[in-house]
Amino acid sequence: MDFRSDKPIYLQIVDAISDDILACRLKAEDRIPSVREYGAQIGVNPNTVMRVYEKLTADGVIYNKRGIGYFVSADARDKILQAQKADFLAKDVPAIKHRLQLLGLNSSIFN
Repeated sequence: MDFRSDKPIYLQIVDAISDDILACRLKAEDRIPSVREYGAQIGVNPNTVMRVYEKLTADGVIYNKRGIGYFVSADARDKILQAQKADFLAKDVPAIKHRLQLLGLNSSIFN
């Protein structure tokens, strides 16, 4: 995994797992690697992976079966889609609109 410096590593990993769920590489009820396994797989400290899993658990994307491991929630894909759409509309769309205005373009370029 190639990490960028403009965003915390744990959030980049959250994004990567979310992308895997959106792309159906990880499906509902799939078991995901343990904290140690995933840390070794992508070359990061297990504490970083634990932080990722805690965030994804808090967001309702994954859940933990004690003693068995972490699994993708049944509605994980819907939750990710909803959150990413809201984020896109709140952050990206206004920036795109602003850039279009600065460049003297209008939305007809998308038709």
